[in-house]
Amino acid sequence: MIGAIILASAAIRSTPDLGKAEGQCRAQENGPAYLVDVKGLKDRKGRLKLELYPANDADFLADDNILISAGKPFRRVEESVPSSGTVQLCIRAPGPGTYSLSLLHDRDGNRRFSVSVDGIGFAGNPKLGWSKPSAAAASAPVGNGPTHVSIIVNYRRGLFSFGPLEK
Repeated sequence: MIGAIILASAAIRSTPDLGKAEGQCRAQENGPAYLVDVKGLKDRKGRLKLELYPANDADFLADDNILISAGKPFRRVEESVPSSGTVQLCIRAPGPGTYSLSLLHDRDGNRRFSVSVDGIGFAGNPKLGWSKPSAAAASAPVGNGPTHVSIIVNYRRGLFSFGPLEK
């Protein structure tokens, strides 16, 4: 089984663009999607990366190649942080149901999470520690049309904690 997964994942080249075509919302489209209001940004630099995963612990934050090879839901939207105004991202869902969402504020633009620089948030806004939240805590239901969700971005605070910026 592991060999099959390795062979299947080798067939799909890992790129930052995996899942983008499926995740991008289109004008006047009314199918299942999350409209994510991004709250608590530290600043207006870098990029935002929103990803949709199956709502189970085994697949939540799993390698995108493996998810796609197995035919499991995975979507990605990536945009520059707007210089002003409210920040909202839209990501299409494969169908009505419950999915886990993660949001990265990639402040340095290196396309990976850097603990000391970047911010991260999840649907459901779970309290963060040094390990990933459960898929259930980072999930939200979506219906047949666009569903509004608010995600608060968390940043490293001190040596041992993450949390929203204090205002």
